[in-house]
Amino acid sequence: MSYILAFDQGTTSSRSIVFDHSGNAAAVGQKEFDQIYPHNGWVEHNPLEIWSTQIETATAALNTAGLSADNIVAVGITNQRETTVIWDRKTGEPIHNAIVWQDRRTSAFCNEIRAVHGELIGKKTGLEVDAYFSASKIRWLLDNVDGARRRAENGELAFGTIDTWLIWKLTNGKVHATDVSNASRTMLFNIRALAWDDELLEIFDIPKTVLPDVRSSSEIYGEIETPGELRGLKIAGNAGDQQAALFGQACFEKGSTKNTYGTGCFMLQNIGTTPAESKNRLLSTVAWQVGGVTEYALEGSVFIGGAVIQWLRDSLKIIDSSKDVEVLAGSINDNGGVYFVPAFAGLGSPHWNQEARGLIIGLTRGTGREHIARAAVESIAFQTADLLEAMHADSGAKLSELRVDGGAVSNDLLMQFQADILQIPVVRPKTTETTALGAAYLAGLAVGFWQSKNDLAEHWQTDKTFEPTISANEAAELKSAWHEAVKRSLDWAV
Repeated sequence: MSYILAFDQGTTSSRSIVFDHSGNAAAVGQKEFDQIYPHNGWVEHNPLEIWSTQIETATAALNTAGLSADNIVAVGITNQRETTVIWDRKTGEPIHNAIVWQDRRTSAFCNEIRAVHGELIGKKTGLEVDAYFSASKIRWLLDNVDGARRRAENGELAFGTIDTWLIWKLTNGKVHATDVSNASRTMLFNIRALAWDDELLEIFDIPKTVLPDVRSSSEIYGEIETPGELRGLKIAGNAGDQQAALFGQACFEKGSTKNTYGTGCFMLQNIGTTPAESKNRLLSTVAWQVGGVTEYALEGSVFIGGAVIQWLRDSLKIIDSSKDVEVLAGSINDNGGVYFVPAFAGLGSPHWNQEARGLIIGLTRGTGREHIARAAVESIAFQTADLLEAMHADSGAKLSELRVDGGAVSNDLLMQFQADILQIPVVRPKTTETTALGAAYLAGLAVGFWQSKNDLAEHWQTDKTFEPTISANEAAELKSAWHEAVKRSLDWAV
């Protein structure tokens, strides 16, 4: 029997999943890696640790399934997108830790760029000028690592988001490439021309020599040379994590929408073959390119989603594991008037305020850890509701349902509250590993393991549908209180 191996390289862990022809996960390998915080607002990863954990999880998944490379027909890769690595082309050694998408060290620089070039950049890239994206991170590395700019201009250095880094390592430096979906997150890629943009490179003062080739999301990139256990396997699929999740959710029709609940929350809506200019501060991004056809998506980005639960665990220590939050939050009937705005890294869509800060409001003497836990869970749903309202305003598409995926969708309390706030059904699929599944689908299409998107759509099945249980008026009152809390967070930035 043949399988597809998917690499799902995330913000807090590396995972590898083996999928069969029905889209079912046969085995999973997962390993967390270190989060590095050199200064307040700075977030880094060790690229070599990302590489080693990704390989460890791949071999673990194969061993768990009792398989070898002979059983794998292709490998698909998905990744955390904007996180930035620069390395030496000869040695393969990173010149610095990876700068993570959450990192805010370039916020002031981005504010300066936005004031002068914001409109131009938005039209070309579909993005807000923000430290979230790769361009300012590349600029920072070139300006702050000794000798980096000179070496880059001499063609000695290579830049990549994590997909590019992994492909380089897997092919022993023979392939320096990314796909259109990841390229569209750098703030250097023209999403209409589907090419690196010389004017954007000049604005950010980045030499073109560091950039990878840009390819489609579903084609053979090359063969794996290392590690030996995977030698000869074809790398045939590549997409950013949120675009891969949209593909894995079979959102192939214009207007179909998914939300992924991971470290952050990311809502994407398929808008077809023409990019849109958002009027509500959403992002217009490349969804994928398959068979020569490029499709686009509207995206809303929440920087702190599931990460707020990790904060309860690691910083406040009011839960022992992330799974404990559902029981603790569910021990009370409501939030007791407590609202939590987790703006630890500023606020993303639709606010795009880099200076906003987190707050917990509505505390009384009777507030306990269960109220804070419930407010944290509800903050994920409230932020998602803000994204959907902006998406409705932009596209005019009134959703009949929201498809959901990611680690937090196992939390029934969160999913039910999400349906209540949105006032539409929230649909959880049987296969919630849709990010990795999307990467597998893209790889499988490239090698003929699956024949068409119609084949893939037939695999999608519902696990549970959460219907609203409160009235529209009750939902509106809760959102009004939430918006007042958000206003306080934004006022702090001022």
